[in-house]
Amino acid sequence: MRALRWHGKHDIRCDTVPDPIIEQPRDAIIKVSACAICGSDLHLFDGFMPGMQSGDIMGHEFMGEVMEVGKDNKTLKVGDRVVIPFTIFCGECEQCRRANYAACERSNRNQDDAAKMFGHSCAGLFGYTHITGGYPGGQAEYVRVPLADTTHVKVPDGLTDEQVLFLGDILPTGWQAAVQCDIEPTDTVAIWGAGPVGQMAIRSALLLGAKQVVVIDRVPERLLMAQQSGAMTINFEEESVFERLNEITDGRGPEKCIDAVGMESHATGSIDSIYDRVKQAVMLETDRPHVLREMIYVCRPAGVLSIPGVYGGLIDKIPFGASMNKGLTWRMGQTHVNRWTDDLLNRIAEGQIDPSFVITHRETLERGPDMYKTFRDKEDGCIKVVLKP
Repeated sequence: MRALRWHGKHDIRCDTVPDPIIEQPRDAIIKVSACAICGSDLHLFDGFMPGMQSGDIMGHEFMGEVMEVGKDNKTLKVGDRVVIPFTIFCGECEQCRRANYAACERSNRNQDDAAKMFGHSCAGLFGYTHITGGYPGGQAEYVRVPLADTTHVKVPDGLTDEQVLFLGDILPTGWQAAVQCDIEPTDTVAIWGAGPVGQMAIRSALLLGAKQVVVIDRVPERLLMAQQSGAMTINFEEESVFERLNEITDGRGPEKCIDAVGMESHATGSIDSIYDRVKQAVMLETDRPHVLREMIYVCRPAGVLSIPGVYGGLIDKIPFGASMNKGLTWRMGQTHVNRWTDDLLNRIAEGQIDPSFVITHRETLERGPDMYKTFRDKEDGCIKVVLKP
């Protein structure tokens, strides 16, 4: 089969590799009908995440048709159409029973490596680093899905691939980010990053009843899409984020702030941005936390910081004293995808949201390596790429 594989920083290739096979009784083999390039894939592409090995198959946002199931898999059958969440979960451990699927205690087959880095292991993830299990990803013609009897979302008839594909990651990620804010009708929600997750967070915050949503970015196409979704926008290259947010909120600051950027945040000419790039270059810091610092500074006292953006290691110069004295609540983490998918699937079917609005590019799998560069560099108005194997 053909698959996109990581061969080092900025080196993604479409290679021919062996087809996957059933390895465990709860497995399934999926023929991929659609997959996507996610913003967190760019952290691997840019070489910021540890634990990658040459030849690893990329991708964690995919769906398709069940072609084969293991003998103990009683919930799936050949021919079922499924979206696969990026979090692999057993459905039986204590964390899964609490619907904390991204913290599954059994699915990461490299738990010792994860514990060395994080203190404890998290769930296994598709197409990510060996710290999260090293499972082959979904940017391929076929995928082996471990624990597939729980790790899936069945797709009902009548919905297209593009309507449901993003149930595997960016839609529930944006939704969880908004839910974590405990949004009230009087709230202003500020969202840093108008990429795919930020766009889903906008729609989610408005569906959950926010008074207004303000989005911070610098890419014209992203800002336009945010405006079309009902958000106010701030171009951080053209105006002060702090001053504009104070103007919008009568000097109080937004009650809820969402970091939909993560470890590769950009800033224009700020001292902390220069500081981060120097420390990152000499390996004294792994992530660039400009957005986190700015959120702490602008958030209204007693507000909430929700962080779906991915961070991989160490950050520096966080104004924790400001966060503590302002009484800010932090909520963060990988997405507990299947906690939200029943509700979101119903909302899609009822027409409340059509996640396909975010797609700007549709390409073949073979074009994947070029599209990584286009997506990373935000060329050609690229916001979200869907690949069809």
